[in-house]
Amino acid sequence: MRIPSTRYRIFNVVNIMLLTLLSLTMILPFINVLAQSFSSSEAIMSGKVTLWPVDFTWINYQYVFSDVSIWRAFGVSVGITLAGTLINLLATATLAYPLSRPEYKGRGAVVMFVLITVVFSAPLIPNFILMKELNLVNNPLVLIVPGAINAFNFFVMRSFFMQLPSELIDAARIDGCGELGIIGRIVLPLSKPVMASLGIFYAVAHWNAYSSALYYLNNPAWWPIQVKLKKLFETDELSIDPGTSAFSTLAHTSPEGIKMATIIIATVPIIIIYPFLQRHFVKGVLVGSVKS
Repeated sequence: MRIPSTRYRIFNVVNIMLLTLLSLTMILPFINVLAQSFSSSEAIMSGKVTLWPVDFTWINYQYVFSDVSIWRAFGVSVGITLAGTLINLLATATLAYPLSRPEYKGRGAVVMFVLITVVFSAPLIPNFILMKELNLVNNPLVLIVPGAINAFNFFVMRSFFMQLPSELIDAARIDGCGELGIIGRIVLPLSKPVMASLGIFYAVAHWNAYSSALYYLNNPAWWPIQVKLKKLFETDELSIDPGTSAFSTLAHTSPEGIKMATIIIATVPIIIIYPFLQRHFVKGVLVGSVKS
């Protein structure tokens, strides 16, 4: 057994230290937000809260759970994320598959058109005019339809499809399987790693939808959770029930705890989903890194 050299061990130690510091810069702010969400308004306003709740209380979450507007925004985000991710994966797969097969003519030109969209993007005003002409302004579909296919994700999926054995697809054609059957019965079942990886990318993008929702959605009923958070931080706009004096007092003295509780609720779904897809995600991010 080969003994690691001193330089290699030093490299490992330095690498672990740097990665630990990088991880702490991401984890500590989240822990601070979590601690504030469980702290009293007096502790938050006085700056006593760091990484552990001070004067532990559930009242911030009680307010959030009783605020209909927050749950409506949460439901909009869930719906957009689920429907949008499904449409994204189907649209990306149906475009990437034919452009990955050498027997289809003209695929090079189509790939070049997709590549152009990576380099050049439409300015905001022409894009807004286009959305208006398509009747997508103030329509939740504006968060799904325009970005149905992400160019970067398209190239990742196309790269994966190109690695699938041509003999397998040819055998399916000989057995009488049509193109849609090949995609549904052979290509997609073999593509779980890349589907899981791109599914996470698409889902996170939909869940974090902010700019498009801010530009195109004027009706508060269609605001996703991220826009609701923005309005909450911008105007301290809290729905207060006059009959609940505890909530009224809290909202007027320190809305910071409510904001932090809303941030936690908006973050937890993505954190929960990732472990279930981690195994496929690790395989998917290595797509194209090894060539046979």
